[in-house]
Amino acid sequence: MSRNEAEAIEKDLSPPFQVAKPAELAAPLVFNSPHSGRVYPSAFLASSKLDALTLRRSEDAYVEELFGFVSGLGSPLLYAHFPRAYLDVNREPYELDPALIRDGLPHYANTQSVRVVGGLGTIARIVSESDEIYREPLSLVAALERINRLYTPYHDTLKALLAEARQAFGLAVLVDCHSMPSNPISDQGGARSDFVLGDRYGTSCSGELTRAAAQALKAQGYVVALNKPYAGGYITEHYGRPHAGVHALQVEVNRALYMHEGTFDKSSGFDRIKRDLEGMVRALIASVPEIAVPRAAAE
Repeated sequence: MSRNEAEAIEKDLSPPFQVAKPAELAAPLVFNSPHSGRVYPSAFLASSKLDALTLRRSEDAYVEELFGFVSGLGSPLLYAHFPRAYLDVNREPYELDPALIRDGLPHYANTQSVRVVGGLGTIARIVSESDEIYREPLSLVAALERINRLYTPYHDTLKALLAEARQAFGLAVLVDCHSMPSNPISDQGGARSDFVLGDRYGTSCSGELTRAAAQALKAQGYVVALNKPYAGGYITEHYGRPHAGVHALQVEVNRALYMHEGTFDKSSGFDRIKRDLEGMVRALIASVPEIAVPRAAAE
């Protein structure tokens, strides 16, 4: 597979990701859907011991469609076409699993993170809780091809979008968009959460943003949890620097609200969730004037 990795990417993932841009930038919000990609390269499918439906269990299905309205509100939406089972951009660039890569790893690889140990590094070894993806280990060459051709340009694009927003408005607000399986969510009183907002326990964005999102969703009747069990992944943690004028908030939507998890078909709730997410986004936009702009950005 390693010799053909570049060819597989060129053949099946062109383009590997996309930006839905507004006609005019009207707000400092940048939306990102890193896990909703569902173009599975044929060589990847052939290398897997799992069927196509099982591979999709880690996919944040249709999230880029749920947030597809944001360009009409003046904000860009970046979304992957490649699936997270193939490459996960919500990780450090080199969280690599020595149990998966057969040729040995470079000294700069992070092989000890909790995510790698759990089989969910930059290139995942498993989907769901324990389903092994590959028939045999990958070559280091193949792993680096995915990182160089997909991960690096994806993050370069995200950085550029945030820089554009910050230049135009003095700050940028990254909304990292995800969905979560319905079964494991249990918090206060055992109630199922409809949404989980992650701000890295108050460190990745202004509290005004978190409160605005939570209040908008609760006003529409949803059960909203904060930081548990999802406080925000690598993207939220890495880009969220409120003191530098970049805020990051992760939004997790319960999949049972908008799709049939067993078949991956959209449910009758899809349009309602999309409409209610627009209400949340409008509340976020309205909260922006309450956020202090760093002195350096204002000068």
